[in-house]
Amino acid sequence: MLASHYYKGKVEAGCDEAGRGCLAGSVYAAAVIFPENYQNEDLNDSKQLTDKRRKLLREIIERDAVAWAVGIVTPEEIDRINILNASILAMHRALDQLKVRPEAIIVDGNRFKPYQKLPHTTIVKGDGKYLSIAAASILAKTYRDDYMDALAEEYPQYDWLSNKGYPTKKHRDAIRQYGMTPYHRKSFNLLGDGQLSLDFQD
Repeated sequence: MLASHYYKGKVEAGCDEAGRGCLAGSVYAAAVIFPENYQNEDLNDSKQLTDKRRKLLREIIERDAVAWAVGIVTPEEIDRINILNASILAMHRALDQLKVRPEAIIVDGNRFKPYQKLPHTTIVKGDGKYLSIAAASILAKTYRDDYMDALAEEYPQYDWLSNKGYPTKKHRDAIRQYGMTPYHRKSFNLLGDGQLSLDFQD
């Protein structure tokens, strides 16, 4: 089972993001605080779980967590500040919304910026090691998927129901054929072939 805490004796928030490598859509992040010594054998890195399992676990996480929140950074902001900064900003926005204030932060990956002078630790593959980071990965992923499913109704030709904005062949072929939407990240290499000029689609 994943570890319950990294910092002993502190109120600890786990953070993770979803959508960093996508060509379209906002980047989402979540922050989760569990009770001390919380245990759940079903929690794992969201990428290791089926969509159905993630949705079931989201309900359990939201029920069991002391506090949880989701932060969002838009495509326009991503283009302005770059995706790394946007991912960290999304985590900060999630932390801002927590109803319980954390005393320490653990983050999936290897990059983070200090938040309110709190101690923080980055943990590579942390979503497969710590319960709160795994939970954050599930919340970020499921809320972002819901958002992309809604956008897919507006722009069905990009296959966002299946690819969630990631750079699949079908997604890139649709960009070539139909151009960009307002949800595409203009600073990204949308076509994957040296960035041809793209028409903007309203």
